[in-house]
Amino acid sequence: MSEIKITLAAFADEADAELSGQIAAMKRNGLSRIELRNVGRLSCADLTAEMAKEIRARLDDEGMRVETLGSPIGKVKISSDFSAEAERFLRIAETAHLLGASKIRMFSFFRDPEWEEERGQTTALEYLTKLSERAGDLMLCHENEKGIYGDGYEFCLSICKNVPKIRAIFDPSIFVQCGVDTAVAWEALKEHVEYLHLKDARADGIVVPCGDGIGNVPAIMGDFIDRGGRFMTLEPHLANFASKKFLEKEEYKTCGYAFDDANEAFDAAVAAVRKILNEKGAIAQ
Repeated sequence: MSEIKITLAAFADEADAELSGQIAAMKRNGLSRIELRNVGRLSCADLTAEMAKEIRARLDDEGMRVETLGSPIGKVKISSDFSAEAERFLRIAETAHLLGASKIRMFSFFRDPEWEEERGQTTALEYLTKLSERAGDLMLCHENEKGIYGDGYEFCLSICKNVPKIRAIFDPSIFVQCGVDTAVAWEALKEHVEYLHLKDARADGIVVPCGDGIGNVPAIMGDFIDRGGRFMTLEPHLANFASKKFLEKEEYKTCGYAFDDANEAFDAAVAAVRKILNEKGAIAQ
């Protein structure tokens, strides 16, 4: 029986800020698909057209490609200026096209404590609908994140049902950190999940290698594969990741795990995912 082939992308900026280091980390681990978020300490939202073209050319030369743009769209307060966010989205969509990405990762806006929950949810759905209408041929994928309206599975499900052009990204560790039972969340969302963000967490919220936490990651990965899922993204978070500043730290530690540097943490995260895939009769490529 032949092994199931899984396309495993990764947030390679967690191995190195610079594109050359990201390419090296991907090649070292036998991966060729990147979920591009930051390059050279610049967010993908801030890349110029020339930068995007240069990045694509370098990745093409290495036999790699950007599968998804890990954009920050929707990671702003619900009461902020939506017109500015809509303009930013159009620039990000153009960057995605220049990079050859087919998907854009997005969020459902941070809560404003001065807004009633119902008002916030209604407005978030309205904004997400407007963004989806501007997406063209790009697939929009919503990620559950702490503090946004979609930090629980119920509103994630509402997004998928009310904005058909948006699919779900399922991040087990974030649900754990929000106090959500990932088994319940998966059962509710699995039909709407486009792909997984692979990271795990303990009950205290500490991010750990996949399979070492309480996020039911092996079971979710297995069911996703059984349902025909063939694309996942690794988001390690094992090096005390802190956006653009994580490489400035002298040490990279997580409670119970210690790594000499970000590259070692990245490699450990890949190894944990490969182990689970192998147990499921699958291989990462």
